[in-house]
Amino acid sequence: MTSLRTLGSSDLEVFPLSLGGNVFGWTADEKTSFAVLDAYTAAGGNFIDTADVYSAWIEGNKGGESETIIGKWTKARGNRADVVIATKVSQHPEYQGLSAATIKAAADASLRRLDTDYIDLYYTHYDKPEVPVEEIIGALDELVRAGKVRHIAASNISPERLQASLDFSDREGLARYVALQPHYNLVSRDTYEGPLQDLAAKQGLSAVPYYSLASGFLTGKYRPGTKVDSARAGRAQQYADSEHGQKVLAALDEVAAAHAAPVATVALAWLAAQPTITAPIASARTVEQLPALLGVADLKLTDAELTKLTEASA
Repeated sequence: MTSLRTLGSSDLEVFPLSLGGNVFGWTADEKTSFAVLDAYTAAGGNFIDTADVYSAWIEGNKGGESETIIGKWTKARGNRADVVIATKVSQHPEYQGLSAATIKAAADASLRRLDTDYIDLYYTHYDKPEVPVEEIIGALDELVRAGKVRHIAASNISPERLQASLDFSDREGLARYVALQPHYNLVSRDTYEGPLQDLAAKQGLSAVPYYSLASGFLTGKYRPGTKVDSARAGRAQQYADSEHGQKVLAALDEVAAAHAAPVATVALAWLAAQPTITAPIASARTVEQLPALLGVADLKLTDAELTKLTEASA
């Protein structure tokens, strides 16, 4: 049985792989999404990541499709208390920004779609520097005090704004961010490493990185000159055709061969071993894609292997 990890200073205990819900209602229909969620939880998984905007970018969708599917699934399975659900605010077409009124209205809308009384982890999806941190934290604190949100977190935020938010929470005794969701993976390290990661470590925040597999590139299926039929193929193919990407793939291939493990598992294992990282996020649009992701819970890389990957990705 894979041991769960504590998320920052919270009382949330989470599986070391967070299942990305961005594909639910997009590249995975409701039936397939249910199957993926069933397989993930059957393997011990309990940490589901979504956002109110998923997947408003698809023609005919209006946002909230992923939350709605997750809500239907927990209701059908009767397992709401067994899973940790994280969602986000600021990007839904009807709830843009982080004003206090928007945060509270968006949270109520998410609760309705998720068909639940509470959100375990509520992220500000993209920081809005024009809104004072005092207003954002104040609104989030109200949600926590009302029992609608258990814990709060931030995504896509600068070190300066994060520090100001934490300082305000501490000064006023209000709800405090317990986690951070940065863009971070083997081919995108400067999006987190440095001041932001240092601050997370100093303040005891857990990091739950998104784009953990670089839009699928770090699964190893994208190679120079190959074409993959995927909604996210463009960005992944750019990595595959770059010298840096090929160098990272070569190191991943070598380590994967040594463990007889999928490339994706190794890429996630490197990420999971980095300071402050509690659970990388990765999504599966089919049940068949899940084992390579779940493998991160059991794969421990040697120091030499971690160093090899770190140097290859520098």
